[in-house]
Amino acid sequence: MESEENSRTTLSKDSAEGHRRADPSPVVHVRGLLDSITEEELVEALQGFGAVSNVRLLPRNQALVEFESLSAAEDCVESEVTISGQLVFLSFSTSSQINERAESGREPNHVLLFTVLNPLYPVTTDMLYLICCPYGEVLRIVIFRRNGLQAMVEFDCVETAQAVRAVLQGAELFSGCCSLRIEFAKPSKLSVLKNDSETRDYTVPPFYKAEAQTRPALLGHHPSAFHAAVYGRPGHYSAPRPLLESMRDPESLEAGIPSLLSLPMPHRLPSHGPPPPPALGRVLMLHGLEPSQFNCERVFNLLCVFGNVELVKFLRNKPGVAMVQMGDEYAVERAVMHLNNSVIFDSKIGACVSKQPEIIPGRSFELEDGSSSYKDFYMSKNNRFTSQEKTAKNRFQHPSRTLHFFSAPPEVTADNFEEVCDSLKLPSFCSCKIFPPKNKSSSGLIEWDSIPKAMEALVVLNHHLMRQADQKVPYTLRLCFSNAGDRE
Repeated sequence: MESEENSRTTLSKDSAEGHRRADPSPVVHVRGLLDSITEEELVEALQGFGAVSNVRLLPRNQALVEFESLSAAEDCVESEVTISGQLVFLSFSTSSQINERAESGREPNHVLLFTVLNPLYPVTTDMLYLICCPYGEVLRIVIFRRNGLQAMVEFDCVETAQAVRAVLQGAELFSGCCSLRIEFAKPSKLSVLKNDSETRDYTVPPFYKAEAQTRPALLGHHPSAFHAAVYGRPGHYSAPRPLLESMRDPESLEAGIPSLLSLPMPHRLPSHGPPPPPALGRVLMLHGLEPSQFNCERVFNLLCVFGNVELVKFLRNKPGVAMVQMGDEYAVERAVMHLNNSVIFDSKIGACVSKQPEIIPGRSFELEDGSSSYKDFYMSKNNRFTSQEKTAKNRFQHPSRTLHFFSAPPEVTADNFEEVCDSLKLPSFCSCKIFPPKNKSSSGLIEWDSIPKAMEALVVLNHHLMRQADQKVPYTLRLCFSNAGDRE
């Protein structure tokens, strides 16, 4: 074992010596870096050998460092260097200076490849748009996870891409994590099939399909479009308005996204970008939640029928108050419209849009049932609007006393539902209709005698695990409001 380690060490040294014997150059090739390394850390570690004029991070934990003098590069290559606790290999580069093509083998392009290192928090198209739009027009964004968390951002021209890359290289989206490594991408144009948190085309309005609309809608594509046309200037979707406004206000930016303060921002946003959305924000405030009945999971159960739920956070000093970050502004609108002044567990619920653009994770505490006061649902399989196919199957309905259930065991009966309701201390339902089983599961309707009781059932029973005797994997029961019942 010891001889094997010695042979590996000898091989590494021989390889390093081979690189050192290359023709001397002011540009040093650095290998074996940590994934989270930044350009600033490289400069800090190597500037002791001489002034550094340029640095470029490369894929596969490599970098190029250009010194102002050849003697400084020679001293660096001949030394043993540790960067952020990691011993690195140094050699002369075949290039005499760093240029855009030498660093990645690609010509400068108007499409950039973003690699997010140490992604502790979710990254969406809105976040990338927010940090890129001050420097030029953003056309399309696509997020993918081939080699970790990556994204491609298409700009209007190469100059814009170069400016974004020069400013944002090595920056952090959030303090201590989500640092950016930016390269020129190969594609010349991005293909976007849908507009959501993963992919977005900023050159077209959202949720609009010309081929599917044979006659213009009377009040626009969405209730928000009508509201904007009457009370404000109409427009299509871009980054959330509070986030864009926070860029104009350094104090609010410092409170929400402190790591962005180090980035040089223009004094005003470009006029050629898409206008802000009509809605106010993606964070919903809920008041009047019964502390003994609600937790993060149950808040999710209530709100998932109106849109995707990303984060839920209860406030420590305000019992019964929770903040919920939804997938988009329209989900917040729907929740406010249908939940405000509703009664659940004999408590009147208040729902409104929060002034805070994003939920800032903080110190969590235990709720009355022992669960955490904060939970991330961004990757939850129970979110129902994560694709066009899922969205087509889940229609928005106003609260009613009838709930539609699906994904139940194929042999489920009304007696089974009565037993579940008794065990969860839910009020008894009036009637239950079960449809013929399809696709190895069953669906149907359950009716209560009032909307508040039906909403209580939605909060507690939604996503309840129902087991069948001959099945090892339980069925996740899913509920939503149905228009089969009369609205009170």
